[in-house]
Amino acid sequence: MLYWLLKYVILGPLLRLIFRPQVEGLHHVPATGPVILASNHLSFSDSIFTPLIVPRKVTFVAKAEYFTGKGLKGWLTKMFFVGTGTIPVDRSGGRAARAALDTQLTILRAGGVAGIYPEGTRSPDGRLYRGKTGVARLALESGAPVVPVVMLNLDEIQPPGTLVPKVRRVRIRFGAPLDFSRYAGMAGDRFVERAVTDEIMYELMDLSGREYVDTYAQKAKAQPAPVPRQPVAA
Repeated sequence: MLYWLLKYVILGPLLRLIFRPQVEGLHHVPATGPVILASNHLSFSDSIFTPLIVPRKVTFVAKAEYFTGKGLKGWLTKMFFVGTGTIPVDRSGGRAARAALDTQLTILRAGGVAGIYPEGTRSPDGRLYRGKTGVARLALESGAPVVPVVMLNLDEIQPPGTLVPKVRRVRIRFGAPLDFSRYAGMAGDRFVERAVTDEIMYELMDLSGREYVDTYAQKAKAQPAPVPRQPVAA
């Protein structure tokens, strides 16, 4: 209930008025049946605008830290994600990550819409990073089509670390559904899952026009920032 109140009564109308979303290709999202929305990840606001635009309920996964914050901000963040049906995921992997995927599989098998960020975390610099194979496992085990979604400018509207977004027109693009039925019964094959993931990432690269980096975003974030070069004394 809170999901629909946020979308159509409390937040949705105000966000549409302020940010005037410009959307391309929304017709690619089927009106019924299971579908996976695989998106690049530029900003905290990605998880707000995709569900706002898509007429159907979209269930995303989000890092578990969003559900454990302290103080008023932490509580408000937790209530937002709980209210919108977001699933917490432990990004350290293993059984916790598998539990989140299993929950999304349940949603897909019931004919719902699952949202996922194949990169696993926000891009540190706007470029597109190597996808993790959870999205492939989800597609192969559910048989659902994958609709690629790209945020075109949300890193400019709300850069990482920024609390208040800039008032600019949000631009989102949806691509044609990707069908992986040719790999039916091959979930668990790491070579197949890598091939499926790479195909999805290629579509995201093509749709977004963003540079692709063949390394994981989490690894890129962990690397120390380059030390500025000091001017050479004359």
